[in-house]
Amino acid sequence: MVSKLVIVESPAKARTLNKILGRGYSVKASLGHVRDLPRTSLGVDIDKGFTPRYVIPVEKKKIVGEIKKAATEASSIYLATDPDREGEAISWHLLQATKLDDDEIPVHRVVFQEISKDAVQKAFQSPRSIDMNLVNAQQTRRILDRLVGYKLSPLLWRKVQRGLSAGRVQSVAVRIIVDREREIQNFVSQEYWVIEVELAPPEEKEVSFKARLFALADGTRLDIGNKDEADRVVADLEKAAYAVKAVVTKQVARQPAPPFTTSTLQQEAWRKLHFTAGRTMAIAQQLYEGLPLGKEGSVGLITYMRTDSTRVADSAINEAKEFISEKYGAKLLPPKLRSFARKTKWAQEAHEAIRPTKIYRQPEQLEPFLNPVQLKLYELIWKRMVASQMSAALYDTTNVEIEASNAENQSRFHRGYLLKASSSVVKFPGFMAVYSESEDEDERSESFVSLPKLRIGDKVICLGTFPEQCFTQPPPRYTEATLIKALEQKGIGRPSTYAPILSTIQERDYVNRTGGKFHPTELGIIVNKILTEHFPKIVDLGFTAQMEEQLDEIARGKYEWIAALQEFYPPFRDMLDKAWTNLEKVSMTQVSEETCPNCGRYMVIKFGRFGKFLACSGYPHCKTTMPYVIKTGVACPQCGGELVERISKKKKVFYGCSNFPKCQFAVNRRPVDQPCPDCGKLLVQYRGDWAKCLACQRKVKLSELEKQKEEVVL
Repeated sequence: MVSKLVIVESPAKARTLNKILGRGYSVKASLGHVRDLPRTSLGVDIDKGFTPRYVIPVEKKKIVGEIKKAATEASSIYLATDPDREGEAISWHLLQATKLDDDEIPVHRVVFQEISKDAVQKAFQSPRSIDMNLVNAQQTRRILDRLVGYKLSPLLWRKVQRGLSAGRVQSVAVRIIVDREREIQNFVSQEYWVIEVELAPPEEKEVSFKARLFALADGTRLDIGNKDEADRVVADLEKAAYAVKAVVTKQVARQPAPPFTTSTLQQEAWRKLHFTAGRTMAIAQQLYEGLPLGKEGSVGLITYMRTDSTRVADSAINEAKEFISEKYGAKLLPPKLRSFARKTKWAQEAHEAIRPTKIYRQPEQLEPFLNPVQLKLYELIWKRMVASQMSAALYDTTNVEIEASNAENQSRFHRGYLLKASSSVVKFPGFMAVYSESEDEDERSESFVSLPKLRIGDKVICLGTFPEQCFTQPPPRYTEATLIKALEQKGIGRPSTYAPILSTIQERDYVNRTGGKFHPTELGIIVNKILTEHFPKIVDLGFTAQMEEQLDEIARGKYEWIAALQEFYPPFRDMLDKAWTNLEKVSMTQVSEETCPNCGRYMVIKFGRFGKFLACSGYPHCKTTMPYVIKTGVACPQCGGELVERISKKKKVFYGCSNFPKCQFAVNRRPVDQPCPDCGKLLVQYRGDWAKCLACQRKVKLSELEKQKEEVVL
């Protein structure tokens, strides 16, 4: 007879725990939740205190039966599901589904942040009962989402189109993307000019440097808005005398970033590895639950990956200190051990940051055992943790101010100018010897130049002026990284919800991703307009963040879960009733320029399960349908056909040949309607204002291509 039964969510986690616990334990996997609200009905009795009606899905009945049978043969039961609200709820549902709480078998809840021998044994030595506050917080979220989804979806079906649905948090994410798109469309670009001057000491012209004009001599900021003004300033600068006005040299320390939270891991994995949030979490789950490492067997490699805390256990900090000292030397250790304050006010400090379970388990040692994507993510987590406990990087920075004034014996001008140049040299790499945090692709870092030795009063001469016409740019569209960052900063969602939010809004065809950037679809814009007009609270960022805080309060036992539902539902019901009365039906059908190949009638654009398609306007007499494509006007480099925009089954935008399937050429980024200036091959949009050649990898500014096109037309 087995003495102790342990229940976890996944088979991988079960295998790892089996190895750690050894004889006397039997570990079973529930394969996630074993109970949920019914799929075909609301499942919430609103009139009876929002009582949920949970059912066991058909596919889970066999698992529940097996667990119940194993429990009758056990002397005690340990619920070892994940250490968060979802895990707590799974444990509670297991008890309810199997009715184990009605038996006399002792039931314990064990929680650990990492699946290592020490952590697991410590957890089993200090079991507890199920925390109903955490269960109620998860239950409240589930009921809220069910109320919104099941009440709003029929409205959208009737008033817009069948098959539509709305989610409480997902709708807010769509609003953020739509609002940004509106900002971009309404943005009015303003012309401005940047002027740089190449300067050098009179006797050392070979050590020239460029300084940027930024103000008048009296310190007044100088904004140059057109070519005429730029030409006047350039004329002044070309006949000016230059002297060093100020030199400021100082040492700057750059501190390492803290270990990863869920959101920062998803952001950095997107920037450095181009992993989607969903893919990042799937790989992190594998690393957490355990992977076979030869003789070691199945081992958990990282701590729990759903966390908003940057706290690290003292034992892990001490281990990192020993490792850094041994491998990199004591000079790369900070004066004192580093601890990090919580990143957000919502952080759950009982959790730890995401870190390796063993610092001495270096990435290169795991190469024989992990697949390439697992190894890349583990290496990212490992380097971030090690770097977080290393010394700061030190820079010697020099900022020089140079005054341009009226030169003797030259035609005079009325204004003096100030220019500045900066240099930065790494004096001590510190943590950067291991890891450096990447920047958002849309964030511009200050550029530094190499400067000669300069002192106040030194004369320098002008070797040339470089005026550049620029235009202000609209705010950038969101990437996965920047959208997750925005959601976290605004208090929308929690670590376990970021990846599902991003995948859901794409699956529903409310947004698509082109070139790594989120664009709202026409359907997404229409649904967002309906929700903002008729359900302003549901898509209000402040209200949604407030609901998240209420859920946190419920988890801490400081707020009643039924009270939260009673506060939410009546206003929502009133908005729903008014919308059914006042919202007019929205026609999604649009006339296209295509004609039906069978009957000659015009084709109309309709929305289906997989996005737009063309249908004959003669339906139901003619049932002809055709794929809907957006033409790019760019020739296919393989067969000469036209490249058209398409949507994959995973809701991702790509560009393929119109002669498919005869020609299967396709690219992920939007083609540019001008060839590469070097090799004449296909250019695609790259990042920001840049295009990239697929053949020779040449990068070209899109604005320069536009200028060339205008010159050809003229």
